[in-house]
Amino acid sequence: MISLWNKVVVITGGSRGIGAAAAVLFAKAGADVVITYTKNAKAANAIIDQVKNEWRDGIAIKADVANSASAKKVIQQTMKKFGRIDILVNNAGIWTYGKIGTMSEKVWKETMQVNLDGMFYMTNAIVPQMKKQRSGKIINISSTAGQRGEAEHSHYAASKGGMISFTKAIATELGPFNINVNSVAPGWVDTDLNNSVFSDKKYKEQERRKIPIQRIPTPDDIAGPILFLASDLARHITGEILNVNGGSVLIG
Repeated sequence: MISLWNKVVVITGGSRGIGAAAAVLFAKAGADVVITYTKNAKAANAIIDQVKNEWRDGIAIKADVANSASAKKVIQQTMKKFGRIDILVNNAGIWTYGKIGTMSEKVWKETMQVNLDGMFYMTNAIVPQMKKQRSGKIINISSTAGQRGEAEHSHYAASKGGMISFTKAIATELGPFNINVNSVAPGWVDTDLNNSVFSDKKYKEQERRKIPIQRIPTPDDIAGPILFLASDLARHITGEILNVNGGSVLIG
């Protein structure tokens, strides 16, 4: 039922985890796919191979989206290759430890640059093209941490809270241009981002039991809602924060 035939999607941080799962799912729905990555070209190209296995086109662009010029380069290369951009998924992000009172400025700034500035730079660069087309979908991958806070990760929570407020603000601003802006807010997800904390099997099981659905989601569980928000089924949804956390945080 969901068809994104011949649509073009840009997914930041698309070489692994949620971004990679979304890239493949978008290709299955008929979209051409652009992903960004920072280090692992082999992993990024493997995802593009999967996209092409679905008979869609795709490219992987090495880019630090926390840099304005780099973000603009992604948009320019995508336009040169495909001639349009229909969907932006701001997925690139980091999650690190930072206890208040001892957190360094470097840790704080790095999180803000990647999670918040990167989203802004990509969105700022893509909106003029979407306005020209008078259509577009922007989906920001936030977190339940941005809604309820997260002890010893205040920098991460602040960056995701900023992302949520940004989503609501520009949804109102861009609505008249037929551009929908929404956010997907996962809780725990079983990705390599959480490998270090989930290496403690006892802790992982403890967190699983806290989730009403009693499972920690895979990246595919998050990719589905992202695809939904990018589809025409969600054409009258904008400024929404879609929680995908198995009922662990009941905040809309």
